[in-house]
Amino acid sequence: MRKLIYLLKIFWQTLTRPAVHLSLGFLTVGGFVAGVLFWGGFNTALEATNTETFCTSCHEMRDNVFSELKTTVHFSNASGVRATCPDCHVPHNWTDKIARKMQASKEVWGAIFGTINTRDKFLDERLRLASHEWNRLKSNDSLECRNCHSEESMDLTMQGPRAAEAHKKFLIEGDKTCIDCHKGIAHQLPDMSGVEGWH
Repeated sequence: MRKLIYLLKIFWQTLTRPAVHLSLGFLTVGGFVAGVLFWGGFNTALEATNTETFCTSCHEMRDNVFSELKTTVHFSNASGVRATCPDCHVPHNWTDKIARKMQASKEVWGAIFGTINTRDKFLDERLRLASHEWNRLKSNDSLECRNCHSEESMDLTMQGPRAAEAHKKFLIEGDKTCIDCHKGIAHQLPDMSGVEGWH
């Protein structure tokens, strides 16, 4: 017991001894508080940039792809469930979300320098932008689609014969992913003439 009291006394002296001007205890507690404030601020900013309001705050998105989304079943449907921009373009898992946010910094750069600030510029870049997004979804096995649509929950008997056959063949038994067949599901397709393999 005496040894424990001695060790606690030494520990307390170390924490309260000034490190030039501030004690180690103050620096430890201060560092912890600063870390909590930083982490809270970081997550608040992350969530604020993960909303449809934020995504459509620039006219490039609002006037082009968002206006197209409004005409699709992902925006208005019988069930009343709406897919927002982040639902389809930002993964839900934290590490994947951070990686996607870092990729999105290039989109902010494009907005600053006016890469697609007019409808004509947007249409000129549309195939390249769509291809980039299709490749991203292909590489992550349509992760964002699968956040809402799961193969396990699919009742193929409720689908039309063509859809049921395709889902069984490609998704459940095959090696295709959602985006292979569902390009243009939420936004208009770009001009696909000259794209290899497009029918």
